Amino acid sequence: MAIARAERLVNLVLCLLSTRQYLTAERIRAIVPGYHEAPTDEAFFRMFERDKSELRDLGVPLETGRQSNVEGAEDGYRIARRDYELGDIDLEPDEAAAVALAARLWDSPQLTGAVHGALIKLRAAGVDVDQDAPAAVEPKVRANEPAFPPLLQAVQAGQAVTFDYRKPPPGGQKARTVEPWGVVAWRGKWYLVGWDRDRDDTRCFRLSRIVGTVKPVGKSGAFKVPEGTDLMSLIARTEVDPHHTAPAKIWVAKDRAQGLRRHAKIVEERDGGDVVEIDLKFPDSAAKWLAGFGPDVVVLEPEVLQKSVRDRLQGALEGAR
Repeated sequence: MAIARAERLVNLVLCLLSTRQYLTAERIRAIVPGYHEAPTDEAFFRMFERDKSELRDLGVPLETGRQSNVEGAEDGYRIARRDYELGDIDLEPDEAAAVALAARLWDSPQLTGAVHGALIKLRAAGVDVDQDAPAAVEPKVRANEPAFPPLLQAVQAGQAVTFDYRKPPPGGQKARTVEPWGVVAWRGKWYLVGWDRDRDDTRCFRLSRIVGTVKPVGKSGAFKVPEGTDLMSLIARTEVDPHHTAPAKIWVAKDRAQGLRRHAKIVEERDGGDVVEIDLKFPDSAAKWLAGFGPDVVVLEPEVLQKSVRDRLQGALEGAR
């Protein structure tokens, strides 16, 4: 499977940033994912030269030098962390919110895998890795949906896509052709926001409801996102009414799950614990929250929420095994 150029550049930066040594071009070729796809030495060196030029154009301080303690050493490359790292940055509240939103994307498994894999290969090759460099990133918002990578690529390319979309019952499944404006996380779920050509209007699509393969349509750069578009506001207006609540009845172990108890009302004592009632504003995302309490919480009603929590706990148990 081919590695995208952007991912290869990320791997290259991580490689050169995580070592104190000067790495030769051949060493980099063996370590950095993406370069092994070059069919010939000439193709590799052309690829490597383009990547070096792009990094320098982006302001990455790429150093060239040789190992002083190795006789006959070849020219190598590295990135000095002192020159690469930023100083203290003071952000305004709105700027901090924008950075936090961007961090959700970088915490996706697609990019986490590139980071982790690059450092593992670096260490396996015997390179002196700076122990202060991050070895892995724990995702805050997971992007496990198969539609995530092709949609993200289509957004970056400005290219329309087509896919089958399953609406909630009794909506059924229909093909959609969309000009993708952005892929964003909202309340623990990923959404595509864009212009629906079939309905000639703005639409939001939950990635978990996209069925099958996302296919590109037409040329890249075929459209532009309207100026001033607020993707999060569009999602908030089209999703569940925030004032709608769904009641649930839950058994809670004695003196446990205080985070749940603060929002609930005790209706009876049962089996060494309390049965509580709580109004859930977002029933779809409540299952993850409730499953986090483990055996201290058992959903009694509604049945749909009970099954959703049980499935999450079963999945966690199988993963642990």
